[in-house]
Amino acid sequence: MGAMTLVKPNLHRVDVDARQMLFHIPSSSIFELDGLSRELLALFDSHDQVTPEYLAPLCECYSQQEVSEALEELLTLEVISESGAVARINPEPQKVSKFPLTTVVLNVNTGCNLSCTYCYKEDLTTPSKGEKMALETAIQSVEMMLRESPDQRNYNVVFFGGEPLSNMPLIREMVTYCEKRFAEHGATVDFTMTTNATLLTEELVDWFNEHRFGLTISMDGPKAMHDKNRITVGGQGTYDVVRRKVEMLLKRYTARPIGCRVTLTRGITDVERIYDHLSGELGFFEVGFGPVTSGDIAEFNLTGEELVEVFAGMKRLGQRYLEAALRNENFGYGNMHQLITDMYEGNKKLVPCGAGLKLLAVDKDGGLNLCHRFTGSDLPTFGDVEKGIDRAALGQFIEQRLDRTDTGCSTCRIRNLCSGGCYHESYAKYGDPTHPSYHYCDLMRDWVDYGVEVYSRIMLENPGFFEAYVSPRRSA
Repeated sequence: MGAMTLVKPNLHRVDVDARQMLFHIPSSSIFELDGLSRELLALFDSHDQVTPEYLAPLCECYSQQEVSEALEELLTLEVISESGAVARINPEPQKVSKFPLTTVVLNVNTGCNLSCTYCYKEDLTTPSKGEKMALETAIQSVEMMLRESPDQRNYNVVFFGGEPLSNMPLIREMVTYCEKRFAEHGATVDFTMTTNATLLTEELVDWFNEHRFGLTISMDGPKAMHDKNRITVGGQGTYDVVRRKVEMLLKRYTARPIGCRVTLTRGITDVERIYDHLSGELGFFEVGFGPVTSGDIAEFNLTGEELVEVFAGMKRLGQRYLEAALRNENFGYGNMHQLITDMYEGNKKLVPCGAGLKLLAVDKDGGLNLCHRFTGSDLPTFGDVEKGIDRAALGQFIEQRLDRTDTGCSTCRIRNLCSGGCYHESYAKYGDPTHPSYHYCDLMRDWVDYGVEVYSRIMLENPGFFEAYVSPRRSA
């Protein structure tokens, strides 16, 4: 064995009390380093190249075989490499020709009964001017998905808007159609929806219960915070009506846990207070936060100082998540739970999300968009529900994001968990959805580092938590 070097972009170490954890970046896996591995890596830290003579002191404490086996393991993980060998950091850029589509997002109405100040939807309009998706378009969307991916066992149909509840006739007809159609394929179908809750009724809740909808409510916290931006077309706050509807929903709905999605805008940064209200007072199963950093209306974007404050609060909530996990309890904090899930499953994100691969959003006219955020935008569509996916155009787009050459992502330690950030954030900030979102990289790296520490402490002190709360939730 000749000279060897450390492959720094493939590893990140986190100290947890007296123990040291290795975050193996290519696999998004976490290992505890034993004494020999720690000493070996410390040796590589001290030298640009490590030759066999540098290993002699280690052989006074460990056998030659132990040292050789530890080196072989580090070589296999590509944490170290032999001099002259090229270690794999990123996969080679590849052609994209297959789109394993399992989710369609139906933009059932461009109209919304609210006029949230920060809304990113470019095709959004008032209820009276809303353009509703035709039943034929919705059916063609499902048939397009079945043509593109005919052999899947599970599919997902998402109803989105505008406010999706404003087109319930279409949703009812599509649920009836889908349950029969997917059964003919020997597959299951899952229905999900994000709603502002204002149009919910007991009859609707019971119907959603019957069909096991996955429901997420958009709500921004206590009254003063929520009413700042989530207002009616006439400018009135909506907290009181949303709270009444949510209390009815949470009392009546039993099919699945209900989550809440919070949008954080300028001046709204107290994530702990928001979480305590939505989870502790109202009773949502899980609360997730979406910081606005690159919206079309700049005055709603969080400032740099506010982003620091938000991430600090998110880490404090992460500490509460950890404390609950060590008691073998679930703490419904969506951002941390998703990060923990990615690490537990060893997710390696070559692209930020499933948009364009597993998921496409259908606009009212049947155009295929990357995701629900792009319907009505200036970004060209990638085919339509009648003709199918424009494979050449969509493949070229995905290939651009897969290629990390000459980007800040190429050697970043969170490249396989962040993968450059949200397409729509990049589109809003840079005018190019393939451009990585660089504007809060340091905060994201710190957040993932903290997630590695949280994961490591759970793994070391209560590993049963993963089987009890991560796997069942994912399968559900």
